[in-house]
Amino acid sequence: MQYGICHLSIVPIRVNPEDSTEMVSQLLYGEHFKVLESRKRWCKIRVAYDKYEGWIANNQFTLISEEDYKGLDNSSQNLAADIVSHICTSEGMLLPIVMGSVISVANVLGHTFEGHAIESQQAKSNLVDTALLYLNTPYLWGGKTPFGIDCSGFTQMVYKINGYSLKRNAEQQSQQGEALSFIEESEPGDLAFFDNNEGVIDHVGIILKDNYIIHTHGHVRIDRLDHTGIFNTDEKIYTHKLRVIKKII
Repeated sequence: MQYGICHLSIVPIRVNPEDSTEMVSQLLYGEHFKVLESRKRWCKIRVAYDKYEGWIANNQFTLISEEDYKGLDNSSQNLAADIVSHICTSEGMLLPIVMGSVISVANVLGHTFEGHAIESQQAKSNLVDTALLYLNTPYLWGGKTPFGIDCSGFTQMVYKINGYSLKRNAEQQSQQGEALSFIEESEPGDLAFFDNNEGVIDHVGIILKDNYIIHTHGHVRIDRLDHTGIFNTDEKIYTHKLRVIKKII
């Protein structure tokens, strides 16, 4: 078994081992993983944090030892707190990284971090403040950054930055936490899940106070939330049908 770590700012994870295929997620700087299958130009990986699997290019990661991999698994993760900060490489070059990157692994790569870090679990109330930092981020299928993000990438990253774990996609996240019977039982930071006409959960957002929700639809935006679903304040229509409210924390 081989192990790797992302030494670049953002690396696409693809559904198949080709540049032209669908991006299903991303690796941010410092994320580590197992290599499940190796080919000439690509390898299939399983991300340590959320067990998500996909293909990345062989020239976009660094191999690490099993000992380093297990050490990273067992250590607390310090994350970059600023929307953009910098890593200084061993060659003295600056590498821009985004909010939520794992900077506690910089020493494994011979790098130093320049910026503000989040070093411990934050209060649940801080989830909303973090979510608001992503406002107007454009929607990007598979995205996890302030420059392009999907609905479940948004919720996962907001929770991760504050020290709480969520799976990668909306359906997986809906299996976590405690279901609430009514919106009125929720509090800011809880998650609302929505399904399509086939009953498949395909959307998630973070509940705010006073019956509002922040979610990704075209871009990260704030809309009204009620028992029917999300009422888009620009289009004046319901865009998502409510399935369940979950309290994760």
